[in-house]
Amino acid sequence: MDRIIIRGGRPLAGRLPISGAKNAALTLLPCALLTDEPLTLRNLPRLADVDGFGHLLNQHGVSTTVEGGRPEDFGRVMTLRAAKITSTVAPYDIVRKMRASILVLGPLVARAGEATVSLPGGCAIGNRPIDLHLKALEALGAEIELAAGYVKATAPGGRLPGGKVIFPFVSVGATENAVMAAVLARGQSVIENAAREPEIVDLCRCLVAMGASIEGIGTETLVIEGRERLYGATYRVMPDRIEAGSYACAAAITGGELDLVGARADDMTAVLAALREAGAKVEERAGDVIHISANGGIHGISLSTAPYPAFPTDMQAQFMAMLTLADGASLLTETIFENRYMHVPELARMGADIQVQGRSAMVRGVKELTGAPVMATDLRASMSLVLAGLAAKGETQVQRIYHLDRGYERLEEKLQAVGADIERIGGD
Repeated sequence: MDRIIIRGGRPLAGRLPISGAKNAALTLLPCALLTDEPLTLRNLPRLADVDGFGHLLNQHGVSTTVEGGRPEDFGRVMTLRAAKITSTVAPYDIVRKMRASILVLGPLVARAGEATVSLPGGCAIGNRPIDLHLKALEALGAEIELAAGYVKATAPGGRLPGGKVIFPFVSVGATENAVMAAVLARGQSVIENAAREPEIVDLCRCLVAMGASIEGIGTETLVIEGRERLYGATYRVMPDRIEAGSYACAAAITGGELDLVGARADDMTAVLAALREAGAKVEERAGDVIHISANGGIHGISLSTAPYPAFPTDMQAQFMAMLTLADGASLLTETIFENRYMHVPELARMGADIQVQGRSAMVRGVKELTGAPVMATDLRASMSLVLAGLAAKGETQVQRIYHLDRGYERLEEKLQAVGADIERIGGD
C-alpha cells in the first residue's frame, strides 16, 4: 500500500493552485441524471471519489467523456449524458465506498420515478444517518421502503408531486437530495432550514443553468417550481474552500508564506477569521488569490464547529494540527460529528499535547513535533498528519493515504512545488 514520506522543517513559499471543490463536484455529477442532454463540468478535480462517482453513474447508463486538458494539468473537463437511464439500482459494491453515492437517490426518483440505493459508506467519523434524506423525499411525495440494506423510493404515478420540507436541523446532503428531487416535481416545493453551504449554492446555480426554477439561493428557504424537464448546460465547479483552508494551515504551521491561487475568500470567512485570530496574516488579492503568511508564529485560540457560515467541521483536524505548535493552549469543540478526533492519538505519537473530553479537545502548544510513522483514519485526519509532518523534525511516514486521494488533487506535487520535502512511495 502506498505511503507518503515527509521530511519536515521547511517553511513553504510560493504560489499554490486551488482545485475544483470535491464536495461541490460530488453534488454536481448526479445532476446529469436529471436530463437526457449533455452536462459538461469544468474544473472537475482529479480525485478517487470523483472517479468512483463516475463509475456509479456509468452503472445507471450515463456516458462520461473527458475533454481537453493534459494529464499533467490540474482539473478536468467532463461531459456526462444520461440519454436513457438503464438502471435505477445503486449497488452495495459501489455505494459502500463513498457516502456521497446517496445523492443519486433524489435525481433518480425525480426523473425515472423510482430508485433503489444501498445504504452508503464513507469516512468512519461518526454516525451519519440518512433519515433526513428519506423524510425529505417523503415530504415531496415519494414512498419509501427499507429492506436488506437498500432504500427504495417510488414516485406514485411516476412523478413526484412536490411538497414542503422542514428540516429539524441543517443537513447538507439531505438539502442536496431534496433540491435535486424537487426540480422535476409537478408542483411547487418549499425547503425550510436548508443548508446554506457554498456547495449548495453551486448546486442551485448549476440546476438553474439547466433550466430549473429556484428562488432563495443562499438562504435557509428555497422555493422550487418543478419543471417538465431540464436541459444540458456547461458549468464550472467552484474552488475547494476546504483544500484552500488546508494549505493555509500548511503555510501557518511551517512559518511560511503562500499565495492560494483560485481560492474564493467569500466562501471562507470563518476559516480566514480563525487564521487571523491565531496570528496568521491573511490578505485578499486581485484575481481570487489569498495570501497567507505566518512567519511571526501563531498562538492558541478557541474554535467550535457548526453549519455554514460558521467554522466547518471539515477544517477541525487541520486547525488542530496547526495549533499543536501554537504559543499557548487552544480549545476545539466538535458539534457536528461525535467521532472526529481519531487523528488525536496519531498527532500524540509525534509529540502533540492533546486531551479529549467528550466533544472538546484541549490542545497545548509544544515547542516541536517529531516525525513518526502514523496511520490515516479519514480524509481530513489524513491531511492533519501531513500538516504535522511538514513542520515536524525528522521523517514522518503517513500510511493509508488512499483517504488523501479521495479529497486532495495531486497533493505531493502541489506541496513539492512550494518547497516541501515530500514524496509518495509505492507499497509492496
